[in-house]
Order: sequence, then C-alpha cells, then structure tokens
Amino acid sequence: MFKPARMKKLKIITLDKYAEAAVNSLHETSTVQIYDISERIQEDAEWKQILKPSHATPFLGKISSLLMKTTGMSDFLESVSIKDKGILTLAKGFVNPPRIEKKEVEDLDPDELLEKAEDTLNRVETKTKPLDEKLNELDTENTRLENAIKVAQNLIKFNFELGDLADSKYVSIVSGKISLDSYEQFKLGMKNLPEEILVEDDESSDKEFKILVIITLKVNEDKISSLLRKLEFERFDLSGISGKPEEVIKKSESRIEEIEKEKESISKELAVISDEWLKELLVLKEQLEIAKQRSEIFSSFGETEKTVMFEGWVTVKNLEKTLDIIESTTMGYSIVDVSDPDVEKDKIPVQLDNPRFAKPYEMFVNMYSPPDYREVDPTILMAIIFPFFFGYCLTDAGYGVIDAIIGLVLFYGLGRNSKLMANVGLIFVACGVWAFILGMVTNGFIGDLFPRWITGVGLPTTIGAIDAFVLPQNILTIALIVGVIHINMGLFIGAYNNITRGEVREALGTQIVWFILEIGVVIAAVAYLTTGITAAEIFGVPIIIFSLLMLMYLNGPYGVMDVTGFLGTILSYARLLALCLSTGGIAMTVNILAGLADSLIPYIGFILAPIVFVGGHIANCAFQSLGAFINSLRLHYVEYFSQFYIGGSRKFRAFRTKRKHTEIGGK
Repeated sequence: MFKPARMKKLKIITLDKYAEAAVNSLHETSTVQIYDISERIQEDAEWKQILKPSHATPFLGKISSLLMKTTGMSDFLESVSIKDKGILTLAKGFVNPPRIEKKEVEDLDPDELLEKAEDTLNRVETKTKPLDEKLNELDTENTRLENAIKVAQNLIKFNFELGDLADSKYVSIVSGKISLDSYEQFKLGMKNLPEEILVEDDESSDKEFKILVIITLKVNEDKISSLLRKLEFERFDLSGISGKPEEVIKKSESRIEEIEKEKESISKELAVISDEWLKELLVLKEQLEIAKQRSEIFSSFGETEKTVMFEGWVTVKNLEKTLDIIESTTMGYSIVDVSDPDVEKDKIPVQLDNPRFAKPYEMFVNMYSPPDYREVDPTILMAIIFPFFFGYCLTDAGYGVIDAIIGLVLFYGLGRNSKLMANVGLIFVACGVWAFILGMVTNGFIGDLFPRWITGVGLPTTIGAIDAFVLPQNILTIALIVGVIHINMGLFIGAYNNITRGEVREALGTQIVWFILEIGVVIAAVAYLTTGITAAEIFGVPIIIFSLLMLMYLNGPYGVMDVTGFLGTILSYARLLALCLSTGGIAMTVNILAGLADSLIPYIGFILAPIVFVGGHIANCAFQSLGAFINSLRLHYVEYFSQFYIGGSRKFRAFRTKRKHTEIGGK
C-alpha cells in the first residue's frame, strides 16, 4: 500500500497462429505492459541466432489509411452537426452532460473490420461528397464575388465599364491601389517613361491611398510593371468582372445572399446525415484505432519460422489472471517464464497501488515523477495532508461549501465521461470539507458575515484560542508545528528509503542528522524554560554541537550552511497563515465595501451593495482557492518531497484498449 505495486517479468513464446488471439485478449484485459525486444535481437549476437525481429501485420497499411479517412469524415460530420447554443445549454453540458452510450460490437478479425469500414465509408461518402463539393463550389464563388465587390468599390468613382479594363492585343491596362508615399515616387518614376501612358487617379475611401488606372501601349507594359513592383502597389484582379461598378456591387451582393441560403439548405441536409451516421463513424474509428494498435504491437516482438516471442511486465495482483488468458487463448501451446525483476539493472515500470480514497491524488505524484520502485509511495499521506493544507490556507467555511459544491458538480457532471474530472471533483470536495471545518473553528464564514450582519457575535463553533481575527499568532504557531511534523515525516521516509537501498551514510547526512539537531533544540528549550540557561547548556547544547559536527563530517565543511536552508524550509509553512489571513482580510473588506455602498450611496446603494457583495466574494473565493491549491501543492513538491523523494521511474503503461464508444458483446 505504501509501495508501488509489485511487478513480475514475463517472457512468452507461442505458436504464431495463436499469437493474434493472445494479443487481442491481453489488449482487452489491459494487464500487461509489452516492451520492444526487436532492438535487443538486432544488437545481441546470441539472440540474433535464434530470433529475428517481427513486423507489424500486413493489414496495418490499409487500417491506417481507412482510419485517416474515417477520422476526417467524422470530424467533418461533427462540424456540421446541429449544436444547441446559449449559456443555458453550456451550463447544462457542464452540470449534467449526457452520458456517452457505448455500442455493443463484435470482436471482428482484420478482414471483416476492413470490409465493414470500406462499406460504411462508401455509404456515407455517397451521401456527403456531392453536398461537400457543392459547398466548396459555393465558397469559391462567394470568394470571387467578394473580390468583385471590393474591386468595384475601389473603382466606383471612375464609372468605367469594368470589362473594358482587360488587356487587348495592343493596349495594357493596370488598375490598383497605391499608398500616398509610393504615389509620389510613382510620379517621379513616370518622368523617365515614354509619354504614351495615360494615368487616371482618384482618392481612395482610405485617405492614405490613391486608386490608379494606367493605360499604355503593350510595348510599355514591362516598364510600368517594373516601376510598380518597387512600390507599395496592390493590383486589382478584374478577371471575370463585367459591368459598371454599381451594377457589379448590386449583382454580387444579391448573389451572395442566394449563396448563403443555398449553403444553409445544404448544411441542414448534412446535419441530417450527421445525425444518422456520426455515432456509427465514431464507433468505426475506435475499432480501427484498436486494430491499428494490435497490428503495430507485433513489431515489438521476436519471431522464428513458427513461433512468436514477446516480453512484458505485469503486477503480481494480475499475474494469475494474465497467465490464465495466455493459457486459454493459445490452447496450451505456450511457454511463459515468470521472474522477479532485478532492481539494480531492470528499468521497472511503476504502477501506483492505493486505496480508493487516495486514487485521485496519484495524478499529483505522477505529475512530479513516478516514484522509484523501491521507495515509499507518498500518495496516501498526500491524500490526507493536501486537503488539510488547502483548508488551512482558505479557513473560510462559506468558501469551503462553495468549493465542495463545485467538486460535486464536477464529479457528477463532467466526471461522468472523464475519469480526470471525476478525480478533480473528489479532490475539491475533500478540500472544501476541510476549509469548512477549519473555517467554523477559526470564526471564518464569508469573512465576518455572522458578527457583522447576522448574529452580532462570532460563530458558535469558534475555538477562542484559534480565532483568526483575534489571535493570528496562534494560527502561525500551529502552522509552524504542522510544518515541523510534515518535514519530519519526509525525513523519516527519506531515511527509510536510503537505509533499504544500503545508503546509510546518505541517510545519516541528509535525514538522521536533522532528527538529532531537533532533539537537541527541544531538550535545550525545555531545560531553559523549566530550570534555566545552565540546564539548557548541559543537556541540549552538546547534542546541537554534535549534530553540527555530523553535518560537517558527512557533508563537508560547508555542511553547516544547510542549517539555514532547513530553517527556511520550516518557515515556508508560515505561508499557511499568510493565505489564511489574506482570505479573511479580503472577505472582510468586501463586506465593509458592500455595507458602505448600501449606507453612503443614495438611491442606488441598495442595488450596488448586493453586486459588490456577490461579485467580490466570487472573485475572492476563486483567487484564494487557486492560491490555496497552488500553495498546498508547492509545500508538497518543494518542502516535503525534497526530503526523501527519488522518483525518475517510468509509469506502468498497460497495452490497453481505450473504449469510449464501444464494448465487446457479452463483456
């Protein structure tokens, strides 16, 4: 429970005709992490004589091609599906999202799956392709019309027949937009060109540009183009445009309206197709993804003419189940070698194994780094301490209730379809409960809401000695005591990890020495407080000196400098007080501002007061909850884990199916 799950190494040899059945069953049960032995076969001469690297199944290329096509088709149909919009729909999707219904499917062999995929895609494509092509044609026409409107608007003052601005056999016509600075350079450049050039210009709607229409003989076209290329000139594309500017604008705008109606009609047809086929395509996509994984895994194996060999890791808890699966799927024609891992040489994957209440906190440990196979897994301790630290930072019962409600909404809402969201929801519930408990005993409920506006006195559950508004120094004292306990838990675990690994000197120099120093400090303090300074010198100071000498002996002459670092680590827990007071202080300020708005602002004060109250507390609750979350995580990652954590392992990643839309019939 306080260690990662115990692992076993598997070496499996079976006849090639049974390999696919074994792989498929192991994939469904998700108990084994298979690792690649093909590279070892190529590098090890002894292995190379016996085995050769295996290859992915011959179906992989076709499966990958159809998967890509299915993904594109499902994404397209999802984009055209009818979606409810609005804030209420969004809120409903967050609070009560529909549960994803799984479709019962058969476990098809690759040939059957490929046939099904091709048939399904052909049927869907027959319906969508003409409509998709029509949409593309309309989009292309719409783009051309928008360009025509833009050109016509720029040339509207010239009142030319735009079709006449096309080049002819002997005449070249250029029209476009040029910046004022470039226009002056253009006029200077024109002095060096032949006189058979006519330039018509007018002001653009954008005052920083001029519109030019340049008419010249064909022989001068290259000279004009060369000059304009050096300047900030945007040439108009007049291809396919005819009529006077006003007519072009009117006709184009009318046609664009028609195009929008046509696209809307096509979109409705596509939405009907999406409603009919999208779920089927998502099921097919998932089946193809699973088939692709099963095909690819064979490239991690070794093979002979008639047999296949692969290796993997399995937890002790799932060993018997895995062996039964291999035995049944290979009809007994298999050899399985089970061995214990070599903790010094093997790169053992780590699977955290914790009680249900601690499972959500595994993601925090894995975010930092999966623990070493031989060290203590801190997940259970983190599951107990993290919510307490959060509650200590918040210490407001009202905010705790809000956080707990948010947690429940996440768990029963988004958590329906997402394990991550379910875990986050459970963490928020635990954090909210601790914030409520600590808020009630420290007189914090939405700041000073009760004494200010409701009862005139503090909460009846308040413990006077730890009233955050009256005796904050006691809150600080408790925070530092909690910090000392937390750090010593880490030191104890660190000493255990080092001793079990045979690193006794490391344990003495990084953990045990601090226990000795703390004992000396405690004895000196107790002796001083009870009998005076002489007793402290006799009983406590020698132990302190001994611990400092240990530091210098084990960690070098500068080891004594670690004392300041150790003291700083303990003082870091003063942040618990800082966040506690900031939560209550800002909440009190919001209450004061709301009261002032009501009493000092005439006519609208009674309207502003609730806005200030609700808005202020929502903002304070959000920011303080975020701060409490980050600080609680920091105290674990920086102060706590640094005392013992080794980490650096690889996470156990089982060869598993990810079935979101499907389930095997009878499973």
